[in-house]
Amino acid sequence: MKQTNNVTKEKTGEKHTLSVLVSYNLNALSRIIGIFSGKGFEIDSISFGSGKKSDLARITITTHGDVQIIEQITKQLNKIIDVVKVNDLTYDSFVDRELALIKVTATRSSRSEIMQIAQVFRAKVIDISPEKLTIEVTGNRDKVNAFIGMLYPFGVDEVARTGSVALKREFDGNV
Repeated sequence: MKQTNNVTKEKTGEKHTLSVLVSYNLNALSRIIGIFSGKGFEIDSISFGSGKKSDLARITITTHGDVQIIEQITKQLNKIIDVVKVNDLTYDSFVDRELALIKVTATRSSRSEIMQIAQVFRAKVIDISPEKLTIEVTGNRDKVNAFIGMLYPFGVDEVARTGSVALKREFDGNV
């Protein structure tokens, strides 16, 4: 189940994180989105950014589905001319992070409590005004959701979130 702003949505299938290495151009992104929309696959989040080499970009896609759906998605992505490599990180050890900016109402009486909550989540106050605080938090999806949930009683005015970005872990625990 996915919870967004206290609205629960049923998800079918397991969450998957796909790391897609592509030639750096916006056509690759639009083709990928076209495959998802044309075939009826759902995108939970998508992030696009330059990679190690200037001519390559990494697209991180979180989606959900059973094994057959994820296989279909992977096969369709591999057919795109701009796609260099598709890696389903779901069954590998990987690190992932999201970033969220949250603008919250902060009265004189609530400001210190909000800042204490931010400190517990290792979030940063990045903008302040007499009535509002803008706070930056990074972490996995659960941490970001929990932090936003803690701020709702104070009055969340705006939220801007990135999609998930992820990389495979190289260290496997063996020394």
